Amino acid sequence: MKQRVFSGIKPTGHLTFGHYSTAGKWPALAEQYDCIYCVVDLHAVTVTLEPQVLRQDTRELYATYLALGLDPEKNILFLQSHVPAHSELSWLLSCHTMFGELSRMTQFKDKSKNNANNINAGLFTYPVLMAADILLYDAKIVPVGEDQKQHVEIARDICLRFNGKFGDVFTVPEPQIAKTGARVMNLLEPEKKMSKTDDNDNATIFIMDERDTIIKKIKRAVTDSDGGVRFDPENKPGVANLMTIYSVATGKTFDEIEKEFDGKGYGIFKPAVAEAVADCLEPVRLKIRGYLDDTARLDAYMRDGAERANAIAVKTLERVRNAMGFYKC
Repeated sequence: MKQRVFSGIKPTGHLTFGHYSTAGKWPALAEQYDCIYCVVDLHAVTVTLEPQVLRQDTRELYATYLALGLDPEKNILFLQSHVPAHSELSWLLSCHTMFGELSRMTQFKDKSKNNANNINAGLFTYPVLMAADILLYDAKIVPVGEDQKQHVEIARDICLRFNGKFGDVFTVPEPQIAKTGARVMNLLEPEKKMSKTDDNDNATIFIMDERDTIIKKIKRAVTDSDGGVRFDPENKPGVANLMTIYSVATGKTFDEIEKEFDGKGYGIFKPAVAEAVADCLEPVRLKIRGYLDDTARLDAYMRDGAERANAIAVKTLERVRNAMGFYKC
């Protein structure tokens, strides 16, 4: 049997070029792995969202999965809230997760600072639900960005603890970090990760940005006074970030990019990056709009994906219940 891959993204706002750099590699995985991708809408409600915004962002994210090339026949694509087993397994796993583990999670600390008026229990137990998402499907490989690696590691810890007590109930997952483009940074503050929730839209390239918007944003991106195009994240973080973005858009290596722009300066380099990104994202944006305009087809894909995901999830949940000793009549 093929090893299984699982990954998911929250439907909160438009996806960025950073998401594209990661999720854009997902379609090729279907040739080698059994792939499951989820719109993790239950995770989205740790922050306050208007219902209509959540619905709209959920549809757009699902359409983006399809537009990026995830074939719903070769992959399982579904909404997390459409498979009830995620919530039940999260509760069962929370009883095998230590308070200290959760309190040390970097993202909880960061999000607590940014959401001081809404530090809810869901924000704290978020990693347990993420562990349930992964373990429900016996996923061996979890493609994630560098910032999510800690969540996969705690999922592994929970899994090993549970298996140690009840037997080999779950497959132990492994994070898979892309070697290139895994960490696309902020255009204006290249020491920070590019984020879809940044207060300044000019710092972020969104997949749904129009061509002119993309070009303007990249032309305004921070570089330095040196003028040379070299991959040196420590001393030239802005240039290194633009090289990463260009590499994702074109498939070129950093060595190839350095040779291409040797002696040419930023006046040539930045417009080239801008045009490459705009060319890269335009067909994706048009496909997303096409899927959003065809509600019947989009909903049919969602229903089929949920049915297929649920068929796997209920078997795992039954295995967990039996292992833990829940009475069955």
